[in-house]
Amino acid sequence: MAWGGGRAARAYMAYLLIGIAVVLAAMAQVAHGGGGGHDYGTALSKSILYFEAQRSGVLPGSQRMAWRGNSGLHDGNANGVDLAGGYYDAGDNVKFGFPMAFTVTMMAWSVLEYGEQMAAAGELGHAMEAVKWGTDYFIKAHPEPNVLYGEVGDGDSDHNCWERPEDMTTSRQAYRLDPEHPGSELAGETAAAMAAASLVFRRSNPGYANQLLQHSEQLFDFADKYRGRYDHSITVAKNFYGSVSGYGDELLWASAWLYQATDDRRYIVYLANNADVLGGTGWAINQFGWDIKYPGVQILAAKFLLQGKAGEHAAVLQRYRQQADFFVCSCIGKGSVNVERSRGGMMYHQSWNNIQFVTSASFLLASFSDHLAAAGNVVRCPARAVAPSELLAFAMSQVDYILGSNPIGISYVVGYGARYPQQAHHRGASIVSIKISPSPVSCRGGYSSWYGRPASNPNILVGAVVGGPDQFDRFNDERNNYEQTEAATYNNAPLMGVLARLAAGHGSRGQLEITVTSIKNQTSLPPLSPAADHHHHASPVVEIEQNATRSWTQPQDGRTYHRYSVTVTNRSPDKTVEELHIGIAKLYGPVWGVDRSRYGYVFPSWLPSLPAGEKSAFVYIHAAPPANVWVTGYKLV
Repeated sequence: MAWGGGRAARAYMAYLLIGIAVVLAAMAQVAHGGGGGHDYGTALSKSILYFEAQRSGVLPGSQRMAWRGNSGLHDGNANGVDLAGGYYDAGDNVKFGFPMAFTVTMMAWSVLEYGEQMAAAGELGHAMEAVKWGTDYFIKAHPEPNVLYGEVGDGDSDHNCWERPEDMTTSRQAYRLDPEHPGSELAGETAAAMAAASLVFRRSNPGYANQLLQHSEQLFDFADKYRGRYDHSITVAKNFYGSVSGYGDELLWASAWLYQATDDRRYIVYLANNADVLGGTGWAINQFGWDIKYPGVQILAAKFLLQGKAGEHAAVLQRYRQQADFFVCSCIGKGSVNVERSRGGMMYHQSWNNIQFVTSASFLLASFSDHLAAAGNVVRCPARAVAPSELLAFAMSQVDYILGSNPIGISYVVGYGARYPQQAHHRGASIVSIKISPSPVSCRGGYSSWYGRPASNPNILVGAVVGGPDQFDRFNDERNNYEQTEAATYNNAPLMGVLARLAAGHGSRGQLEITVTSIKNQTSLPPLSPAADHHHHASPVVEIEQNATRSWTQPQDGRTYHRYSVTVTNRSPDKTVEELHIGIAKLYGPVWGVDRSRYGYVFPSWLPSLPAGEKSAFVYIHAAPPANVWVTGYKLV
């Protein structure tokens, strides 16, 4: 859009005033520890400490979670490999490789972005130990270039028992990937974790960093050469950490991290050349987590662009940037499609462990805000330009909610604040410590004696971020309410980065000062992401058209119902759309012709793709205006 004359001057002044107001508000809040008066430094310390409760293997002498003991010491022995170590994912005793790798990637990214702030808080050493506990395990789990052990134990047998990890009697079978049993999501995510971690140790332990990088490059090549769904090879993972988004995001994610770690141009070439076919520029989604990495890829690509590292691939990375802007605008409530909020203001996606998406989004917003500010850039949302400080202020509001600034005044970080969950759904925390009572607790004995106790856990799971409340800000603190009271490592990993950023106050990275200076001295708006100027987030390839085909009044309730037909067309001249996901909001009735999926709706399995120029359709009925229908994601091959 061109800006001219008095209109440009008025728009610029409005942007300037909004930006200054938000910056000053953010400075005041951060300087005073947030609107809820929170101690971000203490919360940071506890959030890192939690990972010590999730350790498997031989615990070190520096172990601070004293109620834990050694566990899983024979993991991998039956397979002829040493797989002791690593992390349990949540409240159970399985080592699921996929979420563990994402956890380590996000811990490493948190350290890379905010390591100086962690050091100032006295927590950098602990954070690096947490990263290394994971990467040491990944080295063991990758004994050959094209072999990766992706899981120890299985969720079905584990969930049948309620035992301390030190007492485990359940299966400890190890499951592996190899060329005959590929798993590109898992291998790609582990490659990303090791590439990101190599940067964490680049100065302090260069030999170890080089070792991690070698493993990362081998794993990326393995993931790319032998493509396949990991949960088709490790089928026991499907019901617990099944891949819905496919492996395209992990391959792009790994290549982005390897480019960050090596500056090797072949990785940015991969990122650019596979933008369409692997979905990097086709997915526009407002969730980021262990399964869906597209927003993380898009933020990293946008960062490369802002830093001038895109080279001849700037045009493609600009398309990634457009989707990054969509994510940001949607999260902060200024997009054409926005994340739902609870009544108390928390981003809300789902009933089961919703907080995982709150912490991950908050990290992306905080990190992106810093890089935007450093480049003197902004986000262009449909209504207006958004200053970097607004992203940070919103991230802080979400963190404050988690720490207790919410309608029921409870902290969702165990051990932080005056009120916090007492009955976290966690085997080790809910049973008396083996240090106090060394007699084994049996598989079913744990259920009969400990699981149903209407009392606080005997061991405090300090720092654990539980699943959190529902969309009405309601929370039921009971051990059997696993959707709300179970914590997970991937809840904490991104939060530790945001907490470090907030603990450092308004001087961190000079973001707030830079923002004020850049606004003062500007004579024109900074360059914006052109495709973020859309109001309906129309896909350039997939066209959606809605038509009301019939209306009638129902005698029983007197309401007028409408039948809407939605036609989806592939406008590409020569490429096929695959793995198409459709978002539907404000739908108040039944829908036919599409099936519900984790990330919206998909066409039936008998329609796996949409060739160039082809159409498909679905219908819905409700007593309301047309629903909001948009393209969530696709691959173009």
